[in-house]
Amino acid sequence: MPTPPIRSLGNCLFIVLSKEFSLAGGRYQRCLKEIRSRACDYFDEKKGIKITKKEWENLHVHIASYNNFPTAAGLASSAAGFACLVFALAKLMNVKDDLALLSSIARQGSGSACRSLYGGFAKWIMGKNEDGSDSVAVQLADEKHWDDLVIIIAVVSSRQKETSSTTGMRETVETSMLIQHRAKEVVPKRIVQMEEAIKNRDFPSFSRLACADSNQFHAVCLDTLPPIFYMNDTSHRIISCVEKWNRSEESPQVAYTFDAGPNAVLIARNRKAAALLLQRLLFFFPPHSDADLRSYVIGDKSILQDAGVKDIKDVEALPPPPEISDKVPAQQYKGDVSYFICTRPGKGPVLLSDESKALLNPETGYPN
Repeated sequence: MPTPPIRSLGNCLFIVLSKEFSLAGGRYQRCLKEIRSRACDYFDEKKGIKITKKEWENLHVHIASYNNFPTAAGLASSAAGFACLVFALAKLMNVKDDLALLSSIARQGSGSACRSLYGGFAKWIMGKNEDGSDSVAVQLADEKHWDDLVIIIAVVSSRQKETSSTTGMRETVETSMLIQHRAKEVVPKRIVQMEEAIKNRDFPSFSRLACADSNQFHAVCLDTLPPIFYMNDTSHRIISCVEKWNRSEESPQVAYTFDAGPNAVLIARNRKAAALLLQRLLFFFPPHSDADLRSYVIGDKSILQDAGVKDIKDVEALPPPPEISDKVPAQQYKGDVSYFICTRPGKGPVLLSDESKALLNPETGYPN
Protein backbone atom coordinates (compact mmCIF):
# COMPACT_ATOMS: atom_id res chain seq x y z
CA MET A 1 0.00 0.00 0.00
CA PRO A 2 1.61 3.30 -1.02
CA THR A 3 2.32 5.84 1.68
CA PRO A 4 -0.37 8.53 1.59
CA PRO A 5 0.62 12.16 1.19
CA ILE A 6 1.42 13.80 4.50
CA ARG A 7 0.50 17.37 5.36
CA SER A 8 0.54 19.32 8.58
CA LEU A 9 -3.08 19.86 9.65
CA GLY A 10 -3.57 21.97 12.74
CA ASN A 11 -0.41 20.63 14.35
CA CYS A 12 -1.76 17.11 14.17
CA LEU A 13 -2.64 14.61 11.45
CA PHE A 14 -4.74 11.47 11.78
CA ILE A 15 -4.42 8.72 9.15
CA VAL A 16 -6.88 5.83 9.04
CA LEU A 17 -6.31 3.14 6.42
CA SER A 18 -4.53 5.66 4.17
CA LYS A 19 -7.29 8.24 4.54
CA GLU A 20 -6.37 11.57 6.01
CA PHE A 21 -8.46 13.28 8.67
CA SER A 22 -7.75 16.69 10.11
CA LEU A 23 -7.63 16.85 13.88
CA ALA A 24 -8.62 20.49 13.87
CA GLY A 25 -11.90 19.56 15.58
CA GLY A 26 -12.44 20.55 19.19
CA ARG A 27 -12.50 17.04 20.63
CA TYR A 28 -9.06 16.13 19.28
CA GLN A 29 -7.50 19.47 20.07
CA ARG A 30 -8.74 19.40 23.66
CA CYS A 31 -7.11 16.02 24.23
CA LEU A 32 -3.88 17.09 22.53
CA LYS A 33 -3.75 20.34 24.50
CA GLU A 34 -4.31 18.58 27.83
CA ILE A 35 -1.58 16.04 27.15
CA ARG A 36 0.89 18.69 25.94
CA SER A 37 0.32 20.77 29.07
CA ARG A 38 1.42 17.77 31.17
CA ALA A 39 4.31 16.64 28.96
CA CYS A 40 7.72 16.01 30.55
CA ASP A 41 11.24 15.97 29.21
CA TYR A 42 11.95 12.89 27.11
CA PHE A 43 15.40 11.35 26.71
CA ASP A 44 16.38 8.18 24.84
CA GLU A 45 20.11 7.69 25.32
CA LYS A 46 20.21 4.71 22.96
CA LYS A 47 18.75 6.66 20.04
CA GLY A 48 20.25 9.97 21.05
CA ILE A 49 16.88 11.71 21.28
CA LYS A 50 16.14 14.50 23.73
CA ILE A 51 12.91 16.50 23.74
CA THR A 52 12.19 19.11 26.38
CA LYS A 53 8.77 19.82 27.82
CA LYS A 54 8.68 23.15 25.97
CA GLU A 55 9.47 21.54 22.61
CA TRP A 56 6.40 19.27 22.79
CA GLU A 57 4.22 22.36 22.34
CA ASN A 58 5.48 22.94 18.79
CA LEU A 59 6.19 19.45 17.48
CA HIS A 60 3.72 18.03 14.97
CA VAL A 61 2.22 14.59 15.43
CA HIS A 62 1.41 11.81 12.96
CA ILE A 63 -1.21 9.37 14.20
CA ALA A 64 -2.14 6.15 12.43
CA SER A 65 -5.25 4.30 13.57
CA TYR A 66 -6.74 0.92 12.68
CA ASN A 67 -9.87 -0.79 14.02
CA ASN A 68 -10.63 -4.49 13.65
CA PHE A 69 -14.31 -3.75 14.27
CA PRO A 70 -16.76 -1.36 12.59
CA THR A 71 -16.47 2.38 13.10
CA ALA A 72 -19.50 4.54 14.03
CA ALA A 73 -21.74 1.45 14.03
CA GLY A 74 -22.64 1.29 17.71
CA LEU A 75 -19.68 -0.70 19.03
CA ALA A 76 -17.95 2.11 20.94
CA SER A 77 -15.27 2.70 18.31
CA SER A 78 -14.92 6.35 19.35
CA ALA A 79 -14.43 5.29 22.98
CA ALA A 80 -11.71 2.83 22.01
CA GLY A 81 -10.14 5.33 19.62
CA PHE A 82 -9.91 8.24 22.06
CA ALA A 83 -8.71 6.02 24.90
CA CYS A 84 -5.96 4.69 22.65
CA LEU A 85 -5.15 8.20 21.36
CA VAL A 86 -4.78 9.70 24.84
CA PHE A 87 -2.83 6.71 26.17
CA ALA A 88 -0.43 6.75 23.18
CA LEU A 89 0.12 10.53 23.36
CA ALA A 90 0.77 10.28 27.10
CA LYS A 91 3.40 7.59 26.55
CA LEU A 92 4.97 9.57 23.70
CA MET A 93 5.21 12.81 25.69
CA ASN A 94 6.32 11.10 28.90
CA VAL A 95 3.25 12.11 30.90
CA LYS A 96 3.14 10.71 34.41
CA ASP A 97 1.32 7.37 34.60
CA ASP A 98 -2.03 8.33 36.11
CA LEU A 99 -5.05 6.52 34.68
CA ALA A 100 -7.48 8.77 36.58
CA LEU A 101 -5.94 11.81 34.88
CA LEU A 102 -5.92 10.15 31.45
CA SER A 103 -9.52 9.06 32.01
CA SER A 104 -10.61 12.67 32.55
CA ILE A 105 -8.77 13.75 29.38
CA ALA A 106 -10.13 10.91 27.22
CA ARG A 107 -13.67 11.79 28.36
CA GLN A 108 -13.30 15.16 26.63
CA GLY A 109 -12.90 13.34 23.33
CA SER A 110 -15.60 10.72 23.86
CA GLY A 111 -17.52 10.28 27.09
CA SER A 112 -17.28 6.49 27.16
CA ALA A 113 -13.53 6.66 26.46
CA CYS A 114 -12.93 7.38 30.15
CA ARG A 115 -13.94 3.77 30.89
CA SER A 116 -11.85 2.29 28.08
CA LEU A 117 -8.61 3.29 29.84
CA TYR A 118 -9.23 0.43 32.27
CA GLY A 119 -9.35 -3.30 31.76
CA GLY A 120 -12.02 -5.59 33.13
CA PHE A 121 -15.01 -3.76 34.60
CA ALA A 122 -15.13 0.03 34.89
CA LYS A 123 -17.64 2.56 36.19
CA TRP A 124 -18.10 6.11 34.94
CA ILE A 125 -18.63 8.50 37.85
CA MET A 126 -20.85 11.47 37.04
CA GLY A 127 -18.98 13.95 39.22
CA LYS A 128 -20.24 17.19 40.73
CA ASN A 129 -17.90 19.91 39.43
CA GLU A 130 -19.38 22.23 36.80
CA ASP A 131 -16.27 21.91 34.62
CA GLY A 132 -16.59 18.11 34.65
CA SER A 133 -13.07 17.66 36.03
CA ASP A 134 -14.23 15.00 38.49
CA SER A 135 -16.24 13.07 35.91
CA VAL A 136 -13.90 10.12 35.51
CA ALA A 137 -13.98 6.34 35.43
CA VAL A 138 -12.76 3.93 38.09
CA GLN A 139 -11.98 0.25 37.78
CA LEU A 140 -14.34 -2.03 39.70
CA ALA A 141 -12.44 -5.24 38.94
CA ASP A 142 -9.72 -6.31 36.54
CA GLU A 143 -10.14 -8.78 33.69
CA LYS A 144 -8.99 -11.70 35.87
CA HIS A 145 -11.76 -11.21 38.42
CA TRP A 146 -14.39 -12.95 36.27
CA ASP A 147 -12.38 -14.79 33.64
CA ASP A 148 -15.13 -17.37 32.99
CA LEU A 149 -16.99 -14.88 30.79
CA VAL A 150 -16.81 -15.16 27.01
CA ILE A 151 -18.04 -12.44 24.66
CA ILE A 152 -19.46 -13.03 21.19
CA ILE A 153 -20.24 -9.93 19.12
CA ALA A 154 -22.68 -10.31 16.25
CA VAL A 155 -21.81 -7.65 13.69
CA VAL A 156 -25.19 -7.15 12.07
CA SER A 157 -24.20 -4.04 10.14
CA SER A 158 -20.83 -2.33 9.78
CA ARG A 159 -22.40 0.69 8.08
CA GLN A 160 -22.26 4.05 9.79
CA LYS A 161 -25.47 4.65 11.71
CA GLU A 162 -27.85 7.40 10.61
CA THR A 163 -28.02 9.05 14.05
CA SER A 164 -24.75 9.49 15.94
CA SER A 165 -24.60 8.71 19.65
CA THR A 166 -23.98 12.37 20.51
CA THR A 167 -26.87 13.66 18.38
CA GLY A 168 -29.19 10.90 19.55
CA MET A 169 -28.52 11.56 23.22
CA ARG A 170 -29.08 15.29 22.80
CA GLU A 171 -32.41 14.74 21.05
CA THR A 172 -33.47 12.18 23.66
CA VAL A 173 -32.74 14.54 26.55
CA GLU A 174 -34.68 17.32 24.79
CA THR A 175 -37.78 15.31 23.80
CA SER A 176 -38.19 12.07 25.79
CA MET A 177 -40.30 12.02 28.93
CA LEU A 178 -39.05 8.54 29.83
CA ILE A 179 -35.39 9.61 30.02
CA GLN A 180 -36.04 11.65 33.17
CA HIS A 181 -37.54 8.66 34.99
CA ARG A 182 -34.74 6.43 33.76
CA ALA A 183 -32.00 8.84 34.85
CA LYS A 184 -33.47 9.59 38.28
CA GLU A 185 -35.15 6.37 39.35
CA VAL A 186 -33.80 3.42 37.38
CA VAL A 187 -30.13 3.86 36.51
CA PRO A 188 -28.80 4.77 40.02
CA LYS A 189 -30.36 1.63 41.51
CA ARG A 190 -29.20 -0.59 38.67
CA ILE A 191 -25.62 0.66 38.98
CA VAL A 192 -25.52 -0.44 42.61
CA GLN A 193 -27.09 -3.80 41.73
CA MET A 194 -24.69 -4.34 38.83
CA GLU A 195 -21.65 -3.56 41.00
CA GLU A 196 -22.85 -6.17 43.48
CA ALA A 197 -23.42 -8.73 40.71
CA ILE A 198 -19.91 -8.17 39.33
CA LYS A 199 -18.35 -8.32 42.79
CA ASN A 200 -20.06 -11.66 43.53
CA ARG A 201 -19.79 -12.99 39.97
CA ASP A 202 -23.55 -13.47 40.10
CA PHE A 203 -24.36 -14.22 36.46
CA PRO A 204 -28.18 -14.54 36.80
CA SER A 205 -28.36 -11.02 38.27
CA PHE A 206 -25.76 -9.73 35.81
CA SER A 207 -27.73 -11.12 32.85
CA ARG A 208 -31.08 -9.81 34.09
CA LEU A 209 -29.71 -6.31 34.66
CA ALA A 210 -27.76 -6.10 31.39
CA CYS A 211 -30.68 -7.27 29.24
CA ALA A 212 -33.26 -5.11 31.02
CA ASP A 213 -31.12 -1.99 30.81
CA SER A 214 -30.36 -2.51 27.13
CA ASN A 215 -34.07 -2.94 26.37
CA GLN A 216 -34.99 0.16 28.35
CA PHE A 217 -32.30 2.25 26.66
CA HIS A 218 -33.79 1.41 23.26
CA ALA A 219 -37.30 2.04 24.57
CA VAL A 220 -36.14 5.56 25.45
CA CYS A 221 -34.70 5.91 21.94
CA LEU A 222 -38.16 5.08 20.55
CA ASP A 223 -39.67 7.65 22.92
CA THR A 224 -37.46 10.32 21.33
CA LEU A 225 -38.91 12.74 18.77
CA PRO A 226 -38.32 11.78 16.04
CA PRO A 227 -37.88 8.17 17.20
CA ILE A 228 -34.40 6.66 16.88
CA PHE A 229 -34.22 3.14 15.45
CA TYR A 230 -30.78 1.80 16.35
CA MET A 231 -31.76 -1.88 16.25
CA ASN A 232 -33.20 -3.72 13.25
CA ASP A 233 -35.06 -6.99 12.58
CA THR A 234 -31.89 -9.07 12.91
CA SER A 235 -31.15 -7.46 16.30
CA HIS A 236 -34.64 -8.46 17.48
CA ARG A 237 -34.19 -12.02 16.23
CA ILE A 238 -30.94 -12.34 18.19
CA ILE A 239 -32.75 -11.18 21.33
CA SER A 240 -35.50 -13.73 20.71
CA CYS A 241 -32.92 -16.49 20.25
CA VAL A 242 -31.23 -15.67 23.56
CA GLU A 243 -34.46 -15.16 25.50
CA LYS A 244 -35.91 -18.52 24.39
CA TRP A 245 -32.73 -20.33 25.35
CA ASN A 246 -32.43 -18.58 28.73
CA ARG A 247 -36.06 -19.36 29.56
CA SER A 248 -35.55 -23.02 28.68
CA GLU A 249 -32.68 -23.35 31.19
CA GLU A 250 -32.81 -23.31 34.96
CA SER A 251 -30.49 -20.29 34.97
CA PRO A 252 -29.56 -17.69 32.29
CA GLN A 253 -26.72 -18.73 30.03
CA VAL A 254 -26.24 -15.51 28.09
CA ALA A 255 -26.67 -11.76 28.58
CA TYR A 256 -27.20 -9.40 25.66
CA THR A 257 -26.69 -5.69 25.32
CA PHE A 258 -27.02 -3.30 22.39
CA ASP A 259 -25.42 0.12 22.33
CA ALA A 260 -26.41 2.81 19.83
CA GLY A 261 -26.49 0.42 16.90
CA PRO A 262 -27.85 -2.91 15.65
CA ASN A 263 -24.86 -5.01 16.67
CA ALA A 264 -25.30 -7.46 19.55
CA VAL A 265 -22.79 -7.93 22.35
CA LEU A 266 -23.52 -11.34 23.85
CA ILE A 267 -21.87 -12.37 27.13
CA ALA A 268 -21.84 -16.09 27.90
CA ARG A 269 -21.41 -17.27 31.47
CA ASN A 270 -18.58 -19.69 30.57
CA ARG A 271 -16.89 -21.48 27.66
CA LYS A 272 -19.49 -24.24 27.52
CA ALA A 273 -22.30 -21.69 27.24
CA ALA A 274 -20.29 -19.75 24.63
CA ALA A 275 -19.91 -22.87 22.47
CA LEU A 276 -23.64 -23.60 22.66
CA LEU A 277 -24.41 -19.95 21.92
CA LEU A 278 -22.20 -19.98 18.84
CA GLN A 279 -23.93 -23.14 17.61
CA ARG A 280 -27.30 -21.41 17.92
CA LEU A 281 -26.07 -18.24 16.23
CA LEU A 282 -24.58 -20.18 13.33
CA PHE A 283 -27.78 -22.20 12.97
CA PHE A 284 -30.08 -19.16 12.82
CA PHE A 285 -27.64 -16.86 11.00
CA PRO A 286 -25.45 -19.07 8.79
CA PRO A 287 -23.03 -17.56 6.29
CA HIS A 288 -23.51 -17.94 2.57
CA SER A 289 -22.38 -21.31 1.26
CA ASP A 290 -19.31 -19.85 -0.46
CA ALA A 291 -18.15 -17.95 2.64
CA ASP A 292 -14.90 -18.62 4.47
CA LEU A 293 -15.73 -19.65 8.03
CA ARG A 294 -12.38 -18.28 9.24
CA SER A 295 -13.42 -14.78 8.21
CA TYR A 296 -17.02 -15.26 9.38
CA VAL A 297 -15.98 -16.11 12.95
CA ILE A 298 -12.92 -14.10 13.96
CA GLY A 299 -11.02 -13.59 17.18
CA ASP A 300 -10.72 -16.53 19.57
CA LYS A 301 -11.04 -19.51 17.21
CA SER A 302 -11.02 -22.00 20.10
CA ILE A 303 -14.74 -21.24 20.61
CA LEU A 304 -15.36 -22.69 17.14
CA GLN A 305 -13.53 -25.86 18.20
CA ASP A 306 -15.58 -26.06 21.39
CA ALA A 307 -18.72 -25.75 19.26
CA GLY A 308 -17.55 -28.64 17.09
CA VAL A 309 -17.62 -26.54 13.93
CA LYS A 310 -14.71 -26.77 11.51
CA ASP A 311 -16.15 -25.70 8.16
CA ILE A 312 -19.30 -24.65 6.33
CA LYS A 313 -20.50 -28.25 6.08
CA ASP A 314 -20.54 -28.48 9.88
CA VAL A 315 -22.60 -25.29 10.01
CA GLU A 316 -25.11 -26.67 7.50
CA ALA A 317 -25.41 -29.87 9.57
CA LEU A 318 -26.27 -28.07 12.83
CA PRO A 319 -29.64 -29.22 14.21
CA PRO A 320 -32.31 -26.81 15.47
CA PRO A 321 -31.79 -25.89 19.14
CA PRO A 322 -33.86 -28.11 21.50
CA GLU A 323 -35.87 -25.14 22.84
CA ILE A 324 -37.41 -24.61 19.40
CA SER A 325 -40.91 -26.06 19.16
CA ASP A 326 -41.39 -28.93 16.71
CA LYS A 327 -44.74 -27.43 15.76
CA VAL A 328 -43.16 -24.24 14.43
CA PRO A 329 -40.37 -24.84 11.88
CA ALA A 330 -37.19 -22.95 12.75
CA GLN A 331 -36.44 -20.13 10.34
CA GLN A 332 -32.91 -19.39 9.26
CA TYR A 333 -31.60 -16.02 8.08
CA LYS A 334 -28.61 -16.70 5.89
CA GLY A 335 -26.28 -13.75 5.48
CA ASP A 336 -28.15 -11.47 7.91
CA VAL A 337 -25.07 -11.27 10.17
CA SER A 338 -21.89 -9.94 8.59
CA TYR A 339 -19.56 -11.81 10.95
CA PHE A 340 -18.97 -12.77 14.58
CA ILE A 341 -16.15 -11.71 16.91
CA CYS A 342 -15.22 -14.05 19.77
CA THR A 343 -13.30 -12.45 22.62
CA ARG A 344 -13.05 -11.97 26.40
CA PRO A 345 -12.99 -9.04 28.84
CA GLY A 346 -9.85 -7.10 27.94
CA LYS A 347 -7.07 -5.57 30.02
CA GLY A 348 -7.14 -2.04 28.65
CA PRO A 349 -4.48 -0.23 26.59
CA VAL A 350 -1.19 -2.07 26.13
CA LEU A 351 2.08 -0.56 24.93
CA LEU A 352 3.51 -2.68 22.12
CA SER A 353 7.00 -3.96 22.80
CA ASP A 354 7.48 -5.15 19.23
CA GLU A 355 8.00 -2.15 16.93
CA SER A 356 7.25 -4.33 13.90
CA LYS A 357 3.57 -4.26 14.91
CA ALA A 358 3.43 -0.48 15.04
CA LEU A 359 1.44 1.42 12.41
CA LEU A 360 4.10 4.13 12.21
CA ASN A 361 7.70 3.74 11.08
CA PRO A 362 9.81 4.51 14.17
CA GLU A 363 12.61 5.93 12.02
CA THR A 364 10.58 8.33 9.87
CA GLY A 365 7.40 8.86 11.86
CA TYR A 366 5.39 8.16 8.72
CA PRO A 367 2.80 5.37 8.35
CA ASN A 368 4.13 1.93 7.42
